[in-house]
Amino acid sequence: MTQFTLPGFDLAAFIRATLAEDLGVGLEKWGLPGGGRDVTSESVIPADARFTGVMDSRDAIVVAGLPLAEAFFRHLDPDCTIETLVHDGDKVPAGTDLMRIEGRARALLTAERSALNIVQHLSGIATMTQAYVTAMRGPGGNPACTLLDTRKTIPGLRFLEKYATRQGGAQNHRMGLWDAAMIKDNHVAVAGSVGEAVRRAREAGVEKIICEVDRLDQIEPALAAGAHHLLLDNMDPATLAEAVSLVAGRVPTEASGGVNLQTIAAKAASGVDYISVGRLTQSAPAADIGLDFTPL
Repeated sequence: MTQFTLPGFDLAAFIRATLAEDLGVGLEKWGLPGGGRDVTSESVIPADARFTGVMDSRDAIVVAGLPLAEAFFRHLDPDCTIETLVHDGDKVPAGTDLMRIEGRARALLTAERSALNIVQHLSGIATMTQAYVTAMRGPGGNPACTLLDTRKTIPGLRFLEKYATRQGGAQNHRMGLWDAAMIKDNHVAVAGSVGEAVRRAREAGVEKIICEVDRLDQIEPALAAGAHHLLLDNMDPATLAEAVSLVAGRVPTEASGGVNLQTIAAKAASGVDYISVGRLTQSAPAADIGLDFTPL
């Protein structure tokens, strides 16, 4: 079995909760029909029937989530046979077989949708991420800077979605509200100024302070107060280049806002160290991945 671990992510609990949702476990207390059953498979498929199947991609994709799919199938049929044909992070053409599965038909059909959902979703994120990495490359073919994801994730899926962006070639920004301060315009509005907001964070002992600036005249006050990283928000490429010149390498710089596949190369060429893109996790379309079973 493929081992899959992510610090902070409970795979077993995720598998149980996802299947419980699909099977209606515990719905009786709300007066809803449930009962923890796949009524279609139980009524149509003989208990001793066996299946073999192939999961394949109808799109050209960057693969992500196959170990999770395997975990779904093995949770309901521990004795099933699974052969993983590619690996997470692989870029594959349309028509590629991803996984072969053999086991108890009822169990495999019950797990099928959950397994496909997660591979389709994570592969979609990884594929979009790689498209952005490719688009930001300079004339030499190497990325001009580093692509970052954001906290714009589906609740409950952050660790998995950020795992998928890594498979596509991005780095993770902060994981949550706890691992760095990010001072944005609403924080500044309450504190009174960029400098005052950063000063308060420093006095509170925050180890990493990211400060958003949307004007060039905010750069020096933020740096003087002790910001460790500047987020240059909604600046055009020319303004970004000027901001990078003003910062002069004192802290890392990050471009954010107004970034799409058409604008990312110009923003990357401005000299920033990072570009963050919320749509990697917020707007990636699911990959077209299917699973066809054959009775044994």
